[in-house]
Amino acid sequence: MKILHRLAFAAAAVMCSMVAAQAQDDDVVKIGVLNDMSGLYSDISGQGSVAAAKLAVEDFNPAAHGMKVEVVSGDHQNKPDVGANLARQWYDVDHVDVIVDVPTSSVALAISEITREKNKVFLGSGPATSDLTGPKCSPNTIQWTYDTWMLANGTGKAVVQTGGDTWFFLTADYAFGQALERDTTKVVVANGGKVLGSVRHPLNTSDFSSFLLQAQTSKAKIIGLANAGGDTINAIKQGAEFGITAGGQHFAGLLVFINDVEALGLKTAQGLVLTETWYWDMTDANRAFTKRWQVAAGRPGKFPSMVPAGVYSSVINYLKAVAALKSDNDGRAVVAKMKEMPTDDALYGKGSIRADGRKIHDAFLFEVKKPEESKYPGDDYKLRATIPAAEAFRPLKDGNCPLVGG
Repeated sequence: MKILHRLAFAAAAVMCSMVAAQAQDDDVVKIGVLNDMSGLYSDISGQGSVAAAKLAVEDFNPAAHGMKVEVVSGDHQNKPDVGANLARQWYDVDHVDVIVDVPTSSVALAISEITREKNKVFLGSGPATSDLTGPKCSPNTIQWTYDTWMLANGTGKAVVQTGGDTWFFLTADYAFGQALERDTTKVVVANGGKVLGSVRHPLNTSDFSSFLLQAQTSKAKIIGLANAGGDTINAIKQGAEFGITAGGQHFAGLLVFINDVEALGLKTAQGLVLTETWYWDMTDANRAFTKRWQVAAGRPGKFPSMVPAGVYSSVINYLKAVAALKSDNDGRAVVAKMKEMPTDDALYGKGSIRADGRKIHDAFLFEVKKPEESKYPGDDYKLRATIPAAEAFRPLKDGNCPLVGG
């Protein structure tokens, strides 16, 4: 009887392990697009990023690789606790293998830690904080599209070098805004400028009057907007009502997307200098993607920001790594494979991923056109400079990432 009992116990243990293995390796690569679906960043990413992920899956053609791929989506509402709870649900119950996008840096930092704990993969297209590839870097996380160091050294440096040498910051009071103000301050000071002050505002605020008054009183030549999305739009619109630019001060939009420019209109946005890593009208491939995206996202007449473009690029390259490994079980192994393989896709071309998880590619310094310079809808930017990939992002040695030896 004891022998039979032991055999039964062993058989049960084998069955449990088989079930667990099947649960982990369920023959489906499940991609979770997590972002702001209804708030101030929904135009930047939202359903547009979901559409981009699905287009990437379509172009990868999973069946040709003997793979099944599914895309799910969720709204983190720009709240770290909401995002964290959904990530745990996805990883533990719904067998999601990779989370992509995640604008709102405070949410992204939480997702990165949970992804490390669960040994899954996080591909950040939306978050900006450079800490994701700095002191908070993870072997399970890749930061794809842009970051605060890149923005500061693109827009901030260009503005200082063209005479904008005194600054006052309007800063969104969370991880992203704080990191962007920090990184831009370093660039301003390093290039001989001065920061005269700053004020922090709540995320998604509707009234900038008191913050703009402080900026106006500072007499700084440049009001640096360390915010994004609806906050940037509201600050610039209300600044015009306050007579900020009429009084000789200028806004520096440190993170401005084409969605913001379209919302402001060229009459208001003209002359803004900004840094992006992708623009819909730069190449034939970008224009072709935009047409497909407009249909897939249900956004006729709208234009994708660099965030959905980064989602597309990151998903394509993730699926290539999974196909090469023939497994999505070990998140660290997938990320290591992605770092080993050159990146190559229609929207971002050829590039690489560094040891700290930073995806490397060119960045572009644009200026928003005057209304009379624009020839057709979405013809919003003129190129001022291309920042080569080797210079666009923080040097590997300066990030204090624990994954980087020496």
